[in-house]
Amino acid sequence: MNNNTGVVSQIIGVVADVEFKENLPEIFSALETKLPDGRTLVLEVQQHLGASTVRTIAMSTTDGLERGAEVVDTGEPISVPVGPETLGRMYNVTGEEIDGKAHVKTKKKYPIHRPAPSFKEQSTESEVLETGIKV
Repeated sequence: MNNNTGVVSQIIGVVADVEFKENLPEIFSALETKLPDGRTLVLEVQQHLGASTVRTIAMSTTDGLERGAEVVDTGEPISVPVGPETLGRMYNVTGEEIDGKAHVKTKKKYPIHRPAPSFKEQSTESEVLETGIKV
């Protein structure tokens, strides 16, 4: 996490504009802010509005978020755990477990926005795809 901080300037539903004095975060960067009730709200940068403001989308409710709240640029995109350890588990969009089970350690985390695998990496074989979803 870097120490690039900004301030919430406008909130419309789940959309929040954040002003930075310098170093605008990149598109798809994760920003974090502490809400008065102690929760951490994750915002994802969607658009640059001029030289000092970014438009973000909140990854959960903005209840409690106020204009003037300090926002910290994490310097990286939202990433979620991947691998066999995640099968049968439920996660929210920010990669946090929401099924009430113990925290699982994974070897890898992938950003939620990343290029599709190349054709060489994809299989043409018919196989059962384990999703962890019970039918």
